[in-house]
Amino acid sequence: MSVLSREELRAALTGHPPLVEDVDAATQLQPNGIDLRADRVQRLTSPALLGVADAVREPAGREDVRTDDDGWWDLHQGPYVITYREKVNLPPHLTALVFPRSSLLRSGVTLYGAVWDAGYAGRGEGLLAVLNPRGYRLQRGARVAQLLFFRLSSATVDGYAGRYQGENV
Repeated sequence: MSVLSREELRAALTGHPPLVEDVDAATQLQPNGIDLRADRVQRLTSPALLGVADAVREPAGREDVRTDDDGWWDLHQGPYVITYREKVNLPPHLTALVFPRSSLLRSGVTLYGAVWDAGYAGRGEGLLAVLNPRGYRLQRGARVAQLLFFRLSSATVDGYAGRYQGENV
C-alpha cells in the first residue's frame, strides 16, 4: 500500500468522476493529501445505539449549530459532527483516511474519522472534538482535515455499499 503523491492526486482530480469534487487545487492540494473544508456543524441531541446486527444501529440525533452573519460557528467544549464540503468518489483501487490539520491540534481541537472504503462516494462526516475549555471559533469553508489516499494491493471487487453511500449529496 502506498500514499498517493500530489502529482497523482492532481491527475485524479481531472478524472470522471473526479476523485474529489469542488477542490481549489491551489489551496487544498497538499504533498500527501487533499484538505477538506467545514461545511456544516451539528451538536448531538440524543443517545445512540449499536447492536450486533447491522439493522440494530441508530446514530445520535443532531441539530445544526448556526453561524453568525459572517459564517463563524462559536463552539463550546464538547463533541460535534462536522460535514465536509467536498464530495469524494473513491475508485475500487483506493481507500482513504482523514486526519485533523495541525492548526486544530495546536488550539485544543481534534477530528476523529473512520476508514473511507474503496467504492465510497459522498460528502463525509467526522467527529469534531473541542477540548479547549475556552471553546473554538470556526468559519464555514475553513480547511480542517486532510484526506490521505492509499493505493490497495489490488482493486476490490465489491466496493462500499453500506448505509452511508451517497451521504450528504
